[in-house]
Amino acid sequence: MMTTEIIPLRDWSPQDLPREKLLRKGTSALSDAELISLLLGSGTRSISSVELGRRVLHHANNNLHDLARMSVKDLVRVGGIGHSKAMAIVAALELGRRRRELSPESRPRLSKSADAFDLLKPFLQDIPHEEFWIILVNRANRLIKIGQISQGGVAGTVADPKIIFKMAIEELASGIILAHNHPSGNITASQADIELTRKLSAGARLLEVQVLDHIILAGQKYFSFADEGMM
Repeated sequence: MMTTEIIPLRDWSPQDLPREKLLRKGTSALSDAELISLLLGSGTRSISSVELGRRVLHHANNNLHDLARMSVKDLVRVGGIGHSKAMAIVAALELGRRRRELSPESRPRLSKSADAFDLLKPFLQDIPHEEFWIILVNRANRLIKIGQISQGGVAGTVADPKIIFKMAIEELASGIILAHNHPSGNITASQADIELTRKLSAGARLLEVQVLDHIILAGQKYFSFADEGMM
């Protein structure tokens, strides 16, 4: 049986070390395992940080989306990963989710459901519980604000109309896009989702605010009430 020899980082060519490669070629030149190794900072006495990065990826089925779902408790099950290293990975992935925070000068125009989905993905695609969010837009459908309304369990969460409409009034929004995720991966709208959308749409009309869409996210997929003619 053939085995692959693991070469310690100290024996690597300097130009192949992750730090030096990043400085010379940029982040795109590094593999996922090498990027993780930079987060880890060091390996163990027996394996390099890059090999440890490979172990982390293997534990996540070599899938970054699966890795993003893992908690500190999940990661410390990987041999060589302690709480500090696990927290570094979790923190980096959380920063990735927040990267889409926008400055006022670059607020996008949300002209279709895919635009709302792209805006919501960093917040909702990798979490194991349900959350309810809203997107507020002006008359030109330019983004005003995106915010979380509630956080629930695996099977559901609460969307309080008072909180939703209070936020819309405070921001002088002309339109609202409702959004929540289904951790199960099923994008089908439930009867409760349909009834909630009707209730909030009716309430918004009294305030001269329009509910433009309700987006249900499930991983890389989504369901749009507007696209399906259900608004």
